[in-house]
Amino acid sequence: MRQDTCVAWWRPECPVRPVEKAWIDESMDWFVAEFGRGRLLGEVVLPTDDYFPGVYEGSRGDVAAVFGRLCEHMGIDPARVELEHDDSADDGNEELSAEVSIHAQAEGAAGHHRMRGDRSVVSIRSDQARRPTALVATIAHELGHALLVGERRISPERKDHEPLTDLLTIYFGLGIFGANAAFEYAQEIRGRYAYARTSRLGYLTEPMYGYALARYAWLRGEKDPDWSTYLDTNPRTYLKRGLRYLRQPD
Repeated sequence: MRQDTCVAWWRPECPVRPVEKAWIDESMDWFVAEFGRGRLLGEVVLPTDDYFPGVYEGSRGDVAAVFGRLCEHMGIDPARVELEHDDSADDGNEELSAEVSIHAQAEGAAGHHRMRGDRSVVSIRSDQARRPTALVATIAHELGHALLVGERRISPERKDHEPLTDLLTIYFGLGIFGANAAFEYAQEIRGRYAYARTSRLGYLTEPMYGYALARYAWLRGEKDPDWSTYLDTNPRTYLKRGLRYLRQPD
């Protein structure tokens, strides 16, 4: 009896709730059926010069270059997607007007997808160009809409279509960017002022990204994926917990 209790006590726990686990597992299985194992076993894109060569300065030309590379990686014909820039959220430098720490939060859609006839139009907020990781995550998400909604695989009215699109970027080997951009914290000292900013991007939590990446690695037969070293601390921790959970015997 004591031995059974000990085994149960040390049993690895899933980093997400049962309903989230079930949704991730079922959605990943659907991706395999819909896009094939070839895509599942495809290349994982890393935040390195091998994948994004050259100096990145955040210009519109740089954004267009990233857009083109991601279209190629995701197997999307650039002729059927159109890139637009949204300048409405670009508010420039923040005004600081207090002598204490100032905290700002930023949330909301960083991009937008819509159909124009048979073509997908992807609109990217211009302020995302200053954050390369978030930019890649945002473009990948909107191109995911082109694959799911634009190719009529799902309805845009489907309740989970936004988080499903984030999950699709993981299946297409782009999950490192979404996971690292899911939560960001930055602090800057300007004279007497301390300015802190947190931002959330996407529709999945860090634990959901971690478990989804673990499920992705597990389906690929990777018990300790090399690419996990490129993840930030939180999503990497949840990934490891997810893999420990998946490795345990049924």
